Amino acid sequence: MNKTPAERAQYAHVNKTPLPLTRQGGFDTKPTTSTKTLMRKYDVLYLTEKGEINEVSRKAPATPVFEDCFAALGRGSILQTKNGPVAVEDLLPGDEVLTSSNGYKTLLWHGMMQIIPSAPNSRHEIGTMTRITADSFGMGRPLPDLVLGPAARMRHRHPGVKMLTGADEAFVPVRDFIDSSNVIEITPFTPVSVYQIGFEKHECVQVNGIDVETLHPGAPHMIQLKPEMRPLFISLFPHKNSIADFGALYLPRLRLRDLDLFEVA
Repeated sequence: MNKTPAERAQYAHVNKTPLPLTRQGGFDTKPTTSTKTLMRKYDVLYLTEKGEINEVSRKAPATPVFEDCFAALGRGSILQTKNGPVAVEDLLPGDEVLTSSNGYKTLLWHGMMQIIPSAPNSRHEIGTMTRITADSFGMGRPLPDLVLGPAARMRHRHPGVKMLTGADEAFVPVRDFIDSSNVIEITPFTPVSVYQIGFEKHECVQVNGIDVETLHPGAPHMIQLKPEMRPLFISLFPHKNSIADFGALYLPRLRLRDLDLFEVA
């Protein structure tokens, strides 16, 4: 899609679905029968079957199953499109984005939430970002420095992956590589936006030279959701009809500690 900045700004506000819950903001609490659930706002742009761009905002639980679908890419992360390099915050559904897995693919979903310092996060890491300094994983990987969100996973090759999964590579959380030297945990001073992008299938995209996975909530049987929460969860992904529609993972997911067993002394 060839769009000027003005056109992009206009598209970002068409067909907006009103927020179904109370006040605007990063966090809120919603009473339940036994306790209060921490809520946050999630913003979504998606491509309809007619090729239109719609926007949806929802208040939903601030829990891993929701947050990890949104908190991957930091503002300023650069991806390659058919129209040239574009920062993640400027991508729109309908853009043709270069994937490392299957060439150019049509972007169908663009999600955003905010990292808010000193907020009552359920996990320490959800209030942080991860900076990968230039050339940390080889020449131009990344270039320049890359700041990723707390839920980002990167493509990683290791002999142990083959032994554990049968695949040559796996997606490993970027936070697992934090060493306080080349890969650094940082805490924002002010609220910052984090993003994730989704295609028809689970993909891998190169961001500043680092291969990062795209949207996939995980296998249906692994998603810990109460039945009453499932409609709210799937409503955040209007380009899908059910969790099963996300299909298989492009690569398996592992933790770096899973591979430590295979390190040779």
